[in-house]
Amino acid sequence: MSLSAPETQAEILVVGAGAAGLSTAIALAQAGFSVFCAGHVDMRAKGRTVALFEASLRFYKALDIWPHFRGKTAPLARITMIDATGSRFPVPSVSFAASEIGLSAFGENIENNVLVEGLAKIAAGTPNLVLHEGMIGDISFDADDVSATLADGQCVTAKLAAAADGRASLARTKAGIGTRAWTYPQTAFTALLSHPKPHRNISTEFHTRSGPCTLVPLCLAENKPNRSSLVWLMSPEAAERRRALSNPELAEEIEDQVDSLPGKIEIDGPGGFFPMMGMSANRLVGHRIALIGEAAHIFPPLAAQGLNLSLRDSAALAEVLEDARALGHDIGSVQTLKTYATARRSDIFLRTNGVDILNRSLLSNLFPVDFLRAAGLFAFSMIGPLRRALMREGVLTHGTLPRLMQERPARRLTPSSRGAAPIGMSGRR
Repeated sequence: MSLSAPETQAEILVVGAGAAGLSTAIALAQAGFSVFCAGHVDMRAKGRTVALFEASLRFYKALDIWPHFRGKTAPLARITMIDATGSRFPVPSVSFAASEIGLSAFGENIENNVLVEGLAKIAAGTPNLVLHEGMIGDISFDADDVSATLADGQCVTAKLAAAADGRASLARTKAGIGTRAWTYPQTAFTALLSHPKPHRNISTEFHTRSGPCTLVPLCLAENKPNRSSLVWLMSPEAAERRRALSNPELAEEIEDQVDSLPGKIEIDGPGGFFPMMGMSANRLVGHRIALIGEAAHIFPPLAAQGLNLSLRDSAALAEVLEDARALGHDIGSVQTLKTYATARRSDIFLRTNGVDILNRSLLSNLFPVDFLRAAGLFAFSMIGPLRRALMREGVLTHGTLPRLMQERPARRLTPSSRGAAPIGMSGRR
């Protein structure tokens, strides 16, 4: 590290400025930690949306973030699953209503770029938080701190790094944490759609042999009162063919796939094709580093679990670090980080493997797999307690939620001054 390079000190360095990284940085700064968040803030529209379930909404409400997104989301009051696999067993359609578990909606759907842009604005105005819109060039982990060199030559030192820099995480790699990765014979096509029939706040999943094709409610836009987002998993060969289609031609194929459920479809803005893969980090923590979001786990976009799982990482890390500080412990110590890893391990294992099994069951046409899938859906359709248990697990998870995600968040263990060692500056750079 050059002695002449400008240097900034913080308690926590958050690497990555996507939705997970920004959310983590805001939560930690609000808890009174001095935070430096470095990463590229990608606000491009790619036809991608995120469904934020009840626990994630509680997290954002506890941080007073959610009011910034009023009028930009659509509630998910009901989820319907329709079998379109051609299975030799008649598989009933299954519909889940949020009212069955005492909620007005399972969650809210929002365009990803709208969420990231809003979080970046909130981060820029949060005390004790510097948002540096640039990537880190290098990072090292010393006995008592973490040192990072930014792409512009600036240096940052911290007691802990929270790595939220995605599947190709530089911070994870530099910390020597390996991964297990796998691929699927699928490509996801995402797009925003407008259509004449109302979605009635119902998310509809068509289960096909190449994966689910899902329509998720979106909020209205100017002159477009009925909008949905699309996540359509298909074979790489089908994706390659569809890349070459014009938007009207592609809209016709979407219409055919969803049985013209919303009426005539128009593609609203740019979409994207994304190869499907899975990844799980071998460890959630290392020496003075904790992994968050897609630096720790990746799986296909089924059941809208991805960002919700990442936000539980964020809320759990904030809780563990607050508790460690209250006890006078080093926030970057092995003891502290093991507590975080233990708190997150079972949830991540359950979601990663559950989504993998569900996805592979759709791709298989083996007789026993079809039978088990049909039997499972029939049971969910007919057995009330089982249905409600599945719904609660999907939106609130098993076990104890982090404090910031509980229905009535417990008092946060923050310093009375609400501010630890300040960073030399705050706001966006």
